[in-house]
Amino acid sequence: MSIYQPSDDSFLLAEHISPYVFSKKVLDICTGSGILAKKAKQEGASSVFAVDINKECAKEFKNSKIKFIHSDLFSSPKLKGKKFDVILCNPPYLPEDKREDKESQLATTGGKRGDEFLLRFFKQAKSHLNKNGVILFVCSSLTPLNRINSLLKKQKAKLKKIAEHSFFMEKLLVFEVRY
Repeated sequence: MSIYQPSDDSFLLAEHISPYVFSKKVLDICTGSGILAKKAKQEGASSVFAVDINKECAKEFKNSKIKFIHSDLFSSPKLKGKKFDVILCNPPYLPEDKREDKESQLATTGGKRGDEFLLRFFKQAKSHLNKNGVILFVCSSLTPLNRINSLLKKQKAKLKKIAEHSFFMEKLLVFEVRY
């Protein structure tokens, strides 16, 4: 399985993490190439953990001070009871496209509608966030946000758009979530 290489979504989210990570305990979930984890470390995070379902991503963190954990979201026992000040997430968020090959879909497709992965993420993430912690995530204007908004309202979370970049057929959006 190939590692998700940084693309426009990765770069956009990376541009906005600096004010959030200094002296913080950071988790980069769906790390792929590790661009966000490495940026958080460079910007002075006190500790950085990188998580991905793809075991191959471990290679990206050899000889670094970033701990890689192989996990489907928060399922690894190594994450049990761990809490973070900042959780970064560049998830698969696009609606399913049957023309896309299965390997590529793992990195891009968030489910049939596109929001299913993010719904699973938010159901689990809150319990791994320290008090006054923040989640930063990126998604597309093609990702339906109504069910995500409903879930976050039930969890008493505040969702705030902090960045947007337009492309020919979609917008990439960066959001901050606070509980």
